[in-house]
Amino acid sequence: MTDLFGLAFPFFGLIFLGFACGHFVRLPEEGLAWLSFFIIYVALPALFYRIVSQTPFHELANARFILAAVTSTAITAALALAVSLWLRRGNAAEAGVATTVGAYANVGYMAPGLALAAIGPDAATPVAIVFTCDALLFFTLVPMLVAIQRREGHFGTVLLTVLKRVLTHPFNIATFLGVLSAAFDVHPPAALDRMLDFLRNAAAPCALFTLGVTVALRPLKRVPVELPPLLALKLLVQPMIALTVYGAFGPFADRWVETVVLMAALPPALNCFILAKQYGTYVEEASAGVLVGTVLSVATVTGLLYLIQQHMLPLHLFH
Repeated sequence: MTDLFGLAFPFFGLIFLGFACGHFVRLPEEGLAWLSFFIIYVALPALFYRIVSQTPFHELANARFILAAVTSTAITAALALAVSLWLRRGNAAEAGVATTVGAYANVGYMAPGLALAAIGPDAATPVAIVFTCDALLFFTLVPMLVAIQRREGHFGTVLLTVLKRVLTHPFNIATFLGVLSAAFDVHPPAALDRMLDFLRNAAAPCALFTLGVTVALRPLKRVPVELPPLLALKLLVQPMIALTVYGAFGPFADRWVETVVLMAALPPALNCFILAKQYGTYVEEASAGVLVGTVLSVATVTGLLYLIQQHMLPLHLFH
């Protein structure tokens, strides 16, 4: 409980600080433009690169575990996309961002600290693998759906737009470079390494503060009809899907399975909001989804942590 509170309080505190500033300080929303650029194109790519590059490549290249990670998240994403397309009346761009609310866990900011504190050093490798798989999946899916929704010209033009957005997305590039660095044991020069640390450490505070300001400047007038089922899918169903899929693909080490189930139970990733801001769609709804999901997860994640500590999870369903 203490570990969870210690991790969650700064998360909530920075959002609240941004909300308070946005509510009481009268500045135009356009002032967020450069901060948003810094988050998307500079700070978050540095964070993604560091997490992936610091994991030994032979541990990253666990084919069976990677397949389980992709399958588990893809099943949840397919369910979330179906719900989102239905309730957003076929708007692929909005549904793409909404899908992240229902399937993209906060594996970048909350997972490393919480998993290592609750489970121990054995959690480091599964955290890095799931982080990499989730990043590549969602930063491919969302740009693709946005390009399809905003199609201009014939099919070939749309396809080229999709490929361009996927291949040039800064998060995908950073993840790919991280994998290459891990594979060839590349270490940046000391000065660059230190700068990457500065940027990595700036990613979460800037993104959380921006989320709070955005919520203050764009208050949600009503709860989107898709939000309750998406949050139920994210917080309750996704951990059960993970437990089932990893059980089917296993056996894996108990601590690895506990780690991935804990990660699946985490609230929607802050990157849901970042993607919404980047593509200018579903912004208010995504910010509300992240905020409400994070509040609700205090109860659900605490309950799961209790089950993990008491060794009550059925880790080997099929073995």
